[in-house]
Amino acid sequence: MVTSNKKAEKTENNELKKSKKLPKSIAVMRLSAMGDVAMLAHTLRAFGEEYPSVKITLVTRKLFTPFFEGLGVDIVEVDTKGRHKGIKGLWRLFGDITRGRKIDAFADMHSVMRSVVIRWLMRLSGRKVASIHKGKVEKWFRVGHNSHNGVPLKHTVVRYCDVFRRLGFEFENPAPASRENNLQRENPMGEKRGRWVGFAPFSAHKGKTYPEDMSEQLVDLLVADYERVFIHSGGGAEAEFAQRMETKYDNVVALSGKVKLAGELNLIAHLDCVVSMDSLVMHMASLTATPVVSVWGATHPALGFLGWGCPEEGVLQLEMPCRPCSVYGERKCKSGDYKCLRAITPQMVADKVKELIEQK
Repeated sequence: MVTSNKKAEKTENNELKKSKKLPKSIAVMRLSAMGDVAMLAHTLRAFGEEYPSVKITLVTRKLFTPFFEGLGVDIVEVDTKGRHKGIKGLWRLFGDITRGRKIDAFADMHSVMRSVVIRWLMRLSGRKVASIHKGKVEKWFRVGHNSHNGVPLKHTVVRYCDVFRRLGFEFENPAPASRENNLQRENPMGEKRGRWVGFAPFSAHKGKTYPEDMSEQLVDLLVADYERVFIHSGGGAEAEFAQRMETKYDNVVALSGKVKLAGELNLIAHLDCVVSMDSLVMHMASLTATPVVSVWGATHPALGFLGWGCPEEGVLQLEMPCRPCSVYGERKCKSGDYKCLRAITPQMVADKVKELIEQK
């Protein structure tokens, strides 16, 4: 009887949703940063499951398109250095978004100068618009008081969902990604034998980068326990470190130059665990439901940036009076030693990796 009532209630809610005059074609814009763009995929997945008939046109950079494969979204690729550069470029972008599409709403998931201009053009042309509320005051207040106050701020993924809700849509926050579905991805490194782990020690800021000497120690621990260890990195000094580890150990693979973003995402789906800082690889792992050990230094997961669906038991951090010292990790350490990171030893990380793999 309870089940029948729930079904009836769900049917009634669906009919109510259909009766509303909701947008039928929405342009959704987010251009950076990579981790923030990756998180948007969770929201679009949940929205698409609830409103499959609503057309989504995603406005983002070409590089980020692998995050949204399988979601059924149309994509407008933004070229900020060429076609869409400057004021004229923004006018071209507005035309590229709307031409040939019956866009009737715009969801600004970025709220930066470029997206604000497009937002106002959409509004002036009679389209419904909504934008993200980033919670900057709340975040900077907590940074200023070096406290997370024990209560996490609203997650970025939920803030994305709220933009759709301001357009009149009603739906639940996304469930975590499905591990089973993502294991169907093609493995760019061939047949998997034994246990594989990934290690992403880098970030755009020093306050979120695992110290190099400790990274070497951690690699030494991981290669002893697992059949293959993959080092995720960018170019330059990061790639040099990864290559040095590959040369030193037979079972280490430096991924830089071997796979593109789509291939890296597919590989992560097949890993048993990933060690990541507060950076892109954590969010890529969240898209594939891969267990993550996340190491936090200058920033704090309570500010709303933990990988969506990543278990809290995988978080490694030390509560200190000076943490968090910034929202994004860009500030230099006042004491100069980044003790928030150095206190999280390689052995602590290796033990946590073992714990998560055994749980799985």
